[in-house]
Amino acid sequence: MRFLVTGLNHKTAPVEVRERLAFDQNALGAALRDLRRRPGVLEAMILSTCNRVEVAAAVEEGGEAAEALENYLAEARSVDLDSLEPLLYRYEGREAIRHIFRVAASLDSMVVGEPQILGQLKAAYAAAKAEGAVCGVLDTVLTRAFSVAKRVRSETEIGQSAVSVSYAAVELAREIFGSLAGRRVLIVGAGKMSELAARHLRRAGAADIMVANRTRERAETMARLFEARIVDYESFQAALPEVDIVITSSGAPHYILRKDEMRRVIEARRNRPMFLIDIAVPRNVEPAVNELDNIYLYDIDDLARVVESNLRARREVAHEAEAIVAEEVERLVERLKAREVAPVIASLQGQLEQVRRGELERLRGRFGELTPQQEEALETLTRGIVNKIAHGPIAELRKTAGYPHGIHLADMIRRVFRLQ
Repeated sequence: MRFLVTGLNHKTAPVEVRERLAFDQNALGAALRDLRRRPGVLEAMILSTCNRVEVAAAVEEGGEAAEALENYLAEARSVDLDSLEPLLYRYEGREAIRHIFRVAASLDSMVVGEPQILGQLKAAYAAAKAEGAVCGVLDTVLTRAFSVAKRVRSETEIGQSAVSVSYAAVELAREIFGSLAGRRVLIVGAGKMSELAARHLRRAGAADIMVANRTRERAETMARLFEARIVDYESFQAALPEVDIVITSSGAPHYILRKDEMRRVIEARRNRPMFLIDIAVPRNVEPAVNELDNIYLYDIDDLARVVESNLRARREVAHEAEAIVAEEVERLVERLKAREVAPVIASLQGQLEQVRRGELERLRGRFGELTPQQEEALETLTRGIVNKIAHGPIAELRKTAGYPHGIHLADMIRRVFRLQ
């Protein structure tokens, strides 16, 4: 049996190709059934995300299973194989296991350390499991991959730092306020990034959220998302003294918050700190606001620098995670090797033991009843002979397990000793 991975990702193929190859989650069951009907495919899983589409499969030895997987991807998504082939990566055996472990641990992601891929891999596994498409080697590899990902998360800091602009804003707010529990938030404008930042702030404990937007309909949509109160856009400044965190993403062509105005706000707050997140382009908040004591202003460039710094930190930590993956790959490969030859070894030992016992019974018939000492001597002698005969074949089986010539050796031993 061989373990293969074939597919493409954000490193090998542009988004327009990934879009064409993507599998709808609702149609995944039918896709898996179709894939398993391909010659030589024993187990299979399809992982389809915005950044990757790949097939992991356990296939029969020999044949053209690797080509069958590539053909399947092209045919299932109606893509020309000749144009697809240069974009595909192909891994087998040890390298396929390593690839799956790296994917699970988010070492192969566009953003190293992001947690979403593990959930996506688990969902793909669950879909394949529901179809009965994983039950042996592939099942073992995937369940181990989940454990490897957990170990990487617990033993390294690869997922500790914020690597999105919206989440970086939340982490900076934590630094300023400590706990965000009970903090009041005002969202001015209703851009996508401000929505994401507000979502992260809400999860972090910010309880009271207000929304101000030129278009009332959009403000109502945001208010429903966050169970927020709507504040009139023309007079939102009146609410500022009661607000701890302000997120601005208004499309206004000028500053909507200026230094003099914010000086009056911070005085009204009796110098309690305020955190301003200006995600608008052009900026909504006059940069000079940052000169005021107890007001912390970050624009999108500031947040981007935080993100880049954190990404560098993650890349530096990644080598620790790679070492864990390498160790776990070797451990699983050894386990699979042992499992691969175990039936042949057990069958060989059983066959030789049967011959030994048969010969002992025949000997007893010729010599009659033996004394306990004679019985023990014969047992020791015959077991020693059998073990010496079996030692060479068993040692070679274990040594060559996992290599192509090891399969041929196992087949030869089955034939020579007429094993079932």
